[in-house]
Amino acid sequence: MLYINGEWVPGQSGREFESRDPASGAVLGHVADAEREDAAAAVAAAERAFPAWAGRTAYERSAILYRAWELMLERREELAQLMTREQGKPIRMARTEVSYAADFVLWFAEEAKRVYGETIPSARADHRFQVLRQPIGVAAAITPWNYPVSMITRKVAPALAAGCTIVVKPAEQTPLCAVETVRVFADAGVPAGVLNLVPSSDPAPIGEELLTNPAVRKITFTGSTEVGKFVAARAAEQVKRVSLELGGHAPFIVFPDADPVRAAKGVAAVKFLNTGQACICPNRVFVHRSIAEPFLATLRERVAKLKAGHGSTDGVTVGPLIDEQALDKMQRQVDDAVSRGAEVLVGGERLKGADYDSGCFWAPTVLTGVTPDMLIYREETFGPIVAVILYDDEKQVVEMANDTTYGLASYIYTNNLSTAYRVAEALDFGMVGINDINPTSAAVPFGGVKESGLGREGAREGIAEYLNSKVLGIAL
Repeated sequence: MLYINGEWVPGQSGREFESRDPASGAVLGHVADAEREDAAAAVAAAERAFPAWAGRTAYERSAILYRAWELMLERREELAQLMTREQGKPIRMARTEVSYAADFVLWFAEEAKRVYGETIPSARADHRFQVLRQPIGVAAAITPWNYPVSMITRKVAPALAAGCTIVVKPAEQTPLCAVETVRVFADAGVPAGVLNLVPSSDPAPIGEELLTNPAVRKITFTGSTEVGKFVAARAAEQVKRVSLELGGHAPFIVFPDADPVRAAKGVAAVKFLNTGQACICPNRVFVHRSIAEPFLATLRERVAKLKAGHGSTDGVTVGPLIDEQALDKMQRQVDDAVSRGAEVLVGGERLKGADYDSGCFWAPTVLTGVTPDMLIYREETFGPIVAVILYDDEKQVVEMANDTTYGLASYIYTNNLSTAYRVAEALDFGMVGINDINPTSAAVPFGGVKESGLGREGAREGIAEYLNSKVLGIAL
């Protein structure tokens, strides 16, 4: 069903589309298939609901978000089990994501009460300046499949906290997760029209409506850089506010003074997060030549022990890729790298057999001897392949790390404080993990530079993305 103006309704066409388990191919359920007319109805509902919602006190909006946080935690296991079936990630990781998603709801329930204005001194004695922060209006959120719950709350919670109304177009691969996430907000008491959901098997007409409807004043998008550029260009036609969280090509630099065993364990942990289908996963692992041997020995051992399979199976740490196109990309990158001289240390192929044939499974892989002329050195992988590059000095590795159009996450392993600060400041990325594989939290800004995006999500910056500044000049 669609969720429009506070009601669960079928689409105007009456059509539905399937949601499938990427590990087994099994049909999990059917969802109403929205068309452009449904998106227009959702925007109209959000526009009608905006004045009353914006007019509520911050404390009233906060209370509803706080209740949504409570409900999300109460339904944590139900949401996690659904996510494992629909998106594929192992159940332990799915539980972690639901908690992470709830963190954003709680954070912005609190930030709703901290939208402060400002008083600015005037040069005239009989004059005053004040600055108000007011909600933008109707927002539209286009969310991805790889984190199908938290990427919704990371957009919906700040929008609602700011006083905006919102229309969500979720990824066509994970509509059931979106339905249940929106149900949490609906059950928490979000008024009719304030939050609307339009899942669709064909995102183009929905996106066209959201991008061209003048009532939509803000677009927030998480997805590929290619689509993000298109969204930004179309939004510019009406000068809509835009925030974009796009692709990543994270470098992971291991300096010669680092513990190579600890660094290898860090790579193995973060690279195979969500089967490598995370924008902050390291794509290029730069290891100093002097410690390459112990690093690679540990990495090979750790990766070889990873167990792939259905996320609900005990012991599974690597789930399926989202679809056949993702598998094709893994094959293309590995074939290209090997043809240009890379060596497959572990994995390197599609998994086959009774447990894998009906799903989209790729063996956890380590490639060594990777060079700049290879596709995997340039393209975002978004899969379970570690590409290892050896280097000799700091200046060289910083140049190699920055040699990309992307600029989201990056990682440094070193025991030297001077090296850590010097290199972190030199890296052209929005986030740097220093001996840390998880430099994210609801309390800190998330986002990138260059072609990895615009704006920030989370932290105080997250709610500012949904607010306009209005100046009052007052003559006494």
